[in-house]
Order: sequence, then C-alpha cells, then structure tokens
Amino acid sequence: MMSNLRPKFITFDCYGTLIRFRMGEMARERFAGRIPPARMEGFVRDFASYRLDEVLGAWKPYDEVIRNAVERTCRKHAIAFDAAEAQLFYDAVPSWGPHPDVAEPLARIAGHYRLVILSNASDRQIDHNVARLGAPFHAVFTAEQVKSYKPRMRGFEYMMDRLGARPEDLLHVSSSLRYDLMTAHDLGIRDKVFVNRGHEPSTPYYGYHEVADIGGLATLLGV
Repeated sequence: MMSNLRPKFITFDCYGTLIRFRMGEMARERFAGRIPPARMEGFVRDFASYRLDEVLGAWKPYDEVIRNAVERTCRKHAIAFDAAEAQLFYDAVPSWGPHPDVAEPLARIAGHYRLVILSNASDRQIDHNVARLGAPFHAVFTAEQVKSYKPRMRGFEYMMDRLGARPEDLLHVSSSLRYDLMTAHDLGIRDKVFVNRGHEPSTPYYGYHEVADIGGLATLLGV
C-alpha cells in the first residue's frame, strides 16, 4: 500500500538490510568441524551478541570488533581461537553482494529520492559493497568516520549534521531494530521502515512501516 511518506533523504543501514550479511553463514562453515550441530545455533547467536557488545563502548577499528567477538565466542564454547581465522571474517566483507530483492527497486527509488547509507563498516570495506548495489548514493557515512558505532546515537547525529537535516527530513530503513530503529526512535526520527528479513522480531512499539524486502519499500513510496 502506498503511503504519504515524502522524505528529503532516505537513509539506509547497509549490511543485512541491503547487503547480504554473511557472518553467521561463515561461522557455520568455518566451525562446522569443531562445534557439534546441536550447539551451532547457540554459537552463531553468541557470535552476534558479542559483536553487538563490542560496538557499545569506545570506538575501535572494525577488524578488532570482529577479532574480539570471535575470541570471546570461542572462549565461551571452549575451542581454540585463531586470530588469522578471525581476520578472514573481516576480509570477506567487501566481497559480499546485495540481497536478490535489492538492485532493481533501489534503482527506482534512487530516481526520486536522495539515498544515504549509515553503516558500521570501515571505510576500506564499504565502497566495494556500495558499488555492488548498482544505485547512486548521495552520501555514505561509516563508523570509522564518526568514531562511533550504531546503536549509539553519535552516528545518526553526525549524519544529520553533515546532511543539514533534521529528524523529520529522514526516512530511516533497516532490518535491525537493535542497531538502528530503536535509536532512530529515541532521536525523534518519526518515519522508519523495518525490512523484516527474519533477523529480529517485529516490535511495533517503535513506530515503523514493515516490509518484507526493498520491493516493498518501493511500493510503500509509490515508485
């Protein structure tokens, strides 16, 4: 159903929302011989939880975030940690491409709106991923530029300052409530879209439109 949304900027989370985020898949593949099948989902869940915990404090480079999260997960599950193996997770990120539903509707949306990315990536990762999206972006902001990761507020504030925008000028789009939409809500960004890719349960309290994919976003915008 078409909405009355008419933002000055559509701001996106990148990994998970537009780019197929493969940390969990990689963990399943690399640790298959060391973690029993019955414990694998718990291992992957712990890896995600430690990544979130690692970005909540003072900024550190993203390769350290990943290395620390892998090390803490391995310690919890009583298996040996290999720093070189942890680096493989970080190094793989630039090779990841978009979800199958992204390219065509995103290009249509770009014909009508200025698109922006706010990502927890490092600068040397993000350009490769954005190029694979196939749509023009007005601006791309990273945690490395801000020296702060989502879900902390500083990245959103930095983005709005650089865009010369206020909360009411934005439509923020993400597949994550914990990293994006809860913070957007707290900052007074009224217009939000939750792309429900099954990462997290829907939580309507935070006041968003819910779509299944980027095609659904295009439909919501009437383009």
